Amino acid sequence: MSESFHILLVDDEPQITRVLRTTLSAEGYEIRVANDGEMALELMKNWQPHIIVTDLVMPNLDGVELCRRVRAFSEVPIIVLSVRDQERQKIEALDAGADDFVTKPFSTYELMARIRAQLRRTPIAQGPENETLAIGDFQIDLAKHAVTVRSVELKLTPKEFDLLVYLARHPRRVIPHRTLLAAVWGDVFTQQPEYLRVFVGQLRKKIEPDPANPRYLLTERWVGYHFEPGN
Repeated sequence: MSESFHILLVDDEPQITRVLRTTLSAEGYEIRVANDGEMALELMKNWQPHIIVTDLVMPNLDGVELCRRVRAFSEVPIIVLSVRDQERQKIEALDAGADDFVTKPFSTYELMARIRAQLRRTPIAQGPENETLAIGDFQIDLAKHAVTVRSVELKLTPKEFDLLVYLARHPRRVIPHRTLLAAVWGDVFTQQPEYLRVFVGQLRKKIEPDPANPRYLLTERWVGYHFEPGN
């Protein structure tokens, strides 16, 4: 139930945190607020959130660096709040480990739906203890969240890892956009293929020798993607 979940709100705009705190508290969530990334990290020393909702542009420590530092010790879901002209920072945040983004101005109903989707997600990587997927050029250690491609170890964000694991478990098959979105992010995302393109692009930068001419993660135009793991 929602009352068992802790949400950390990180934003330096009091009016935003005030509205979100009131709305989310009314849904039964326990809320704590930080004005910047440094304060958020300090709070997390003694209080563990189940999800973090953070702005991107803040004093002292911004949202991108907060994602990066949190990912050094935790896989807690992170939703970033961005405005439309923050495309570069948004991509940097996703690459640093954010799981989702919501563009300002947003409705509280949309944000709550995305929070619920993150909280009820079942990690794609779950499997038998110490399970390793060995397929083609890829070695994927599910317990350690470690990936090597052609003996080179990669650093993936949690969502990039989940996406790769799902594809690796369904190799050489065309996976429709809706299926991938529902499997990795939840049903609330099935109408957002452009959202999937962002994560596929980030994953290609890390697994492909030439991201502009992919050999592993291939696009089926208007339909979806399929994974060719190599020999």
